[in-house]
Amino acid sequence: MGNGPAPFSDIGKRAKDLLTKDYNYDHKFVLSVPGSTPMGLTATGLKKGQIFLGDISAQYKSGRTIVDVKVDTYSNVSTKVTVHEVMPCMKAVLSFDVPDHKSGKLDIQYLHPRVAIDSSIGLNPSPILNLAAAVGGKEILLGGEVGFDTASASFTKYTAGISFNKPDLSAALILMDKGQTLKASYVHSVDASNNTQVVAEMTHGLSTLENSFTIGSAHVLDRYNTVRTRFSDNGKVAMVCQREWRPKSLITFSAEYDTKKTEVAPKWGLALALKP
Repeated sequence: MGNGPAPFSDIGKRAKDLLTKDYNYDHKFVLSVPGSTPMGLTATGLKKGQIFLGDISAQYKSGRTIVDVKVDTYSNVSTKVTVHEVMPCMKAVLSFDVPDHKSGKLDIQYLHPRVAIDSSIGLNPSPILNLAAAVGGKEILLGGEVGFDTASASFTKYTAGISFNKPDLSAALILMDKGQTLKASYVHSVDASNNTQVVAEMTHGLSTLENSFTIGSAHVLDRYNTVRTRFSDNGKVAMVCQREWRPKSLITFSAEYDTKKTEVAPKWGLALALKP
């Protein structure tokens, strides 16, 4: 399984993470308490405008089974049960929300040395079906994804993609939005130590002929500090500064400025993650 293809969702993921991960424009706080027992707790707080949102998550591990429960500010309860190796090379995930009785969903992931398959079905009278498959290896990955709404008997999505990956570069091409949009991304390590990376992502509307692009970079300054930047054709410039001041405990500062709306104040956010 370790030498088999990655899931279809991994196509273009490296560029997407560099351009979007940890960009947060609110005040966010995360406290994680793994503990030495199978039970772990995580508390998250987020100040959005004048509203403070928070949730508490608990995770319980027992053998091949993991149970995650999250309670948010409005007392909504989300539960996810993951069973690894339910069959050889297969993982099953059951998720549902309370009190939404129609939110249940079953995900099955099958990882084989030559193919990776992800499928999901909503547990309600008119479910939405999703199926994704990828073939290839560590360097070349080819796959597709379809979604089908049984209520309307129509396809909700169909996507195809291919990616090429090396330790120092990654390129991906994805046909998405039911064949209406073509997205290309590229990540390249400038130095041999991978301390500096550049990334570019471009989308082209096949029917509208509209183009958009985003470029960015990531720099590992030292073992504790990293900086990432991002610039989009819509005039927005953003950056992330992250410091690991103790093992797995991070403080992250994010900022974004719209150069086309100079009268609007820049957005900024501060995130603090603590893990004992």
